Amino acid sequence: MAGHYGTTWQNQHAEFDAFTGPILATTNCIHLPRPSYADRMFTTRVTAATGTTCIKNNDFSAVITCAKSCPPYPTASPAKAPSASTTASSSTPHLPSSPPSKKKKSAASTSSADATDPNLHTDYAKAVPQDAFILTLGCGKFRINNHDYGTLLGLPRLLDMGQCNDAYSAIQTALALAKAFNCSVNELPLTIVLSWLEQKAVAVLLTLLSLNVQSIIIGPTPPAFVSPNVFQILQEKFKLRLVNRAG
Repeated sequence: MAGHYGTTWQNQHAEFDAFTGPILATTNCIHLPRPSYADRMFTTRVTAATGTTCIKNNDFSAVITCAKSCPPYPTASPAKAPSASTTASSSTPHLPSSPPSKKKKSAASTSSADATDPNLHTDYAKAVPQDAFILTLGCGKFRINNHDYGTLLGLPRLLDMGQCNDAYSAIQTALALAKAFNCSVNELPLTIVLSWLEQKAVAVLLTLLSLNVQSIIIGPTPPAFVSPNVFQILQEKFKLRLVNRAG
């Protein structure tokens, strides 16, 4: 069984309040739980929060017991997921059997969380040409996934790569495309946008720079460690640049 509930991380207090079942946190972006649901919130692996029950040795029996005792989810709830859209998600790259011309564009919008500019992802997705794909991961997707972007080359134009922590999947997709076109990642018609430069997005940015990925767009606000001198070096070495809201 697979499904999706809720929206971006900053809404979790209200959405977890409305949800009636147990909640298992497997990664970060977890707020300290409210008393209203702390007794049915569990954490595992390296994730932890005060007031929650930590699952060890992959023994999820406590989660199952909690689920059996919880009341059904109400038919009407104030916590609503975005309206349905056509998306595709996978940790394994899936390419058309006959790769398109390298002239075909591909746009990747990646963010560690929702942008400080509430319209950044929305405006960006609307501006992406119809002959381009939109790859998204992180909470920024909730600014753009309530629209049907149609299909291209038999695939949904909007491709959901998962959480911000799943940047590996996006990198593997870029590598697969480069292999299909017999070129380097930097030769692909690929635009990478990183926003909300907190710890996870910074880790993604540093990973991409370590792979010598060029021309990444960040912002609208750069991470705190990027002083004017550092930014100049990154611009010269990696062609890093800030989002241009005017354009």
